[in-house]
Amino acid sequence: MSTYPHDNPGGPVSPRDRSTNTDRSWANWLLLLPIVIPLMTFLFNKDEPRVLGFPTFYWLQLAFIVIGVGTTTLVYQITKKKKGR
Repeated sequence: MSTYPHDNPGGPVSPRDRSTNTDRSWANWLLLLPIVIPLMTFLFNKDEPRVLGFPTFYWLQLAFIVIGVGTTTLVYQITKKKKGR
């Protein structure tokens, strides 16, 4: 039975049926990177090097955003291919 309502014309999907659809892909562990890396304060607890006059803290915060978006996109693409969508 599908967990998607549009695939199940017979009615709503029960919580029991929904819980059987789990994704235990190794790629999901990559989503910890954008959480853990910004917590490493030694990376940005300094003034040098400067990029375009901005201290390390500011340009590194922008780099963390790029890392987060890139990691999320990568995990989505890996898990999408695995599910066969």
